[in-house]
Amino acid sequence: MTHQSKIRIISESQTFLLMVFICCWTGACNNTEQKPPETVVVKNPEKIDEKTSEVLKKTVDYLISHNGLLNDSVQMLQSELLNTIYSANDYQPIWSHEEKWNSIADSLYNFIYFSRQYGLFPSDYHLHPLMSIKIGLASDTLHKRNVALWARADVMFTDAYLILARHLNTGRLAKDSVTLRIDSAFNDNFYLQNFQQAVSQKNIRVTLEQLEPKHPGYIKLKAALKTFLDSVSFKPTTYVFYPNRDSLSLKLQVEKRMGELGLDTIYGDTFSLRQAIRTYQKQKGITVTGTIGEKTASSLNNTDWYKFKRIAVTLDRYKMLPDSLQHQFIWVNLPGYYMQLWNDDTVSLESKVVVGKPLTRTPLLTSKITDMVTYPQWTIPASIIEKEVLPGLKKDTNYLRKKGYSLVTEKGEEVSPSKVNWNKYKKDIPYKVVQGSGDDNALGVLKFNFSNKYSVYMHDTNQRYYFGNSVRALSHGCVRVQQWDKLAHFIISNDSINAAVNANTFKTDSLRAWLKRKEKHVIPVRTRIPVYFRYFTCEGVNGKVKFYDDIYGEDRMLTERYFASKPIN
Repeated sequence: MTHQSKIRIISESQTFLLMVFICCWTGACNNTEQKPPETVVVKNPEKIDEKTSEVLKKTVDYLISHNGLLNDSVQMLQSELLNTIYSANDYQPIWSHEEKWNSIADSLYNFIYFSRQYGLFPSDYHLHPLMSIKIGLASDTLHKRNVALWARADVMFTDAYLILARHLNTGRLAKDSVTLRIDSAFNDNFYLQNFQQAVSQKNIRVTLEQLEPKHPGYIKLKAALKTFLDSVSFKPTTYVFYPNRDSLSLKLQVEKRMGELGLDTIYGDTFSLRQAIRTYQKQKGITVTGTIGEKTASSLNNTDWYKFKRIAVTLDRYKMLPDSLQHQFIWVNLPGYYMQLWNDDTVSLESKVVVGKPLTRTPLLTSKITDMVTYPQWTIPASIIEKEVLPGLKKDTNYLRKKGYSLVTEKGEEVSPSKVNWNKYKKDIPYKVVQGSGDDNALGVLKFNFSNKYSVYMHDTNQRYYFGNSVRALSHGCVRVQQWDKLAHFIISNDSINAAVNANTFKTDSLRAWLKRKEKHVIPVRTRIPVYFRYFTCEGVNGKVKFYDDIYGEDRMLTERYFASKPIN
């Protein structure tokens, strides 16, 4: 083979590869949906709906192949449902007709604009791009003939409605261990039917509001939210991250925040910053230290905008519940430090409670009262043994005697703490630590048992003076009830009322006698009343929002997780 023939072969091979590359590249381009046009002007107004339909099909096809991304700043979250809706409707526009938004479009736009009244964020429902289109259509005839705008607005309206429906119905929070909501009932078909109902009946607001919780607490808080919104001013503020390992970053955040509050400091000057912090702490009734601690940081971050986010989280917590809990149930709101006994939509009993400290927090749970015990013994939980009892015994073997506790084996045999080498134990010990029954027992003279994996219960207490405190996160995790006696008598009387189906019921006279004689008795509860331990940090009270301390930091965690990036405007 000559040198020239070799060159010819190589050249032909290169040409073939180039042709293959061009074909593959061209094919790839042809298989990719082209981006929906920005401008398609129609001269004949009578052809607008027809042309809008054509662009709608291209737009929906593009959304399906691009994960709902319409452009760099707008994404449809319900693209699959959009495809179902528009394909079934032959891609006819839903929200406009011949250069005009129809009445349901105006209604939905207003709902989005005022959606904060529902604890929602307007930016989640395409408010700003819709507003831009609305302004353009109102001011420019050319915009009205641009069917690309009509198509874009149509899919955004439909997507916004579907997102609103889900947010109003099931909220934005992930299900947790105590969620009673049954999500399987709210599938795509459910929301499709709701959407079709709204469009056919031309009643956007009512159809959406039908999806909201019917719980009285939700209704009261939403009503109070409107008053709250009428009186607040949302302004961008600097968030103070605390604790913060970067001391310089913390200092800069606090300097900016003080300046926003009108407490000017000299940049970089520690003395002036301390003076500003002292002034702020004095204004807010916080212990004056001149340094940033947890209380000061929380206070600085507790802006109107943050309060709105807390309300939004709380409204979503109601969406974790079914519309009807039971005709009788016990409701414990941990941050509110109260227990309510509900009986046929009426609060029959309300009581102050003491709940767990932040380090030994009371868990969220759902259960039912199974029995009550008079003059109970207290078997110390393993968590308390590890954190308190074992370290105490290592320092002093008389620790148990001073506390009024006993050390017993699994067989109930008492053991002298001084005969045990406590230094060889790090966590678990092969004994039970028990506090005998009596007026000095931590459980008081009566406890209410209900099945749960946390080994917590409700009970009386030997520290009844705690109920006089405004902050009552003081226990090891169990819930201490001030009105324990009224609750116990209600439960027994309730069992007696149902005696026709519950044989061998006890009488309240028996309970009084046992308590007087300081006798231990187990009282089975046959009409088992549900118990709900929940975390609601704000409520609607007399038309205003009442806030409770975020004792376990749940609000802070959830607002940062779900709402941190929400724009104020």
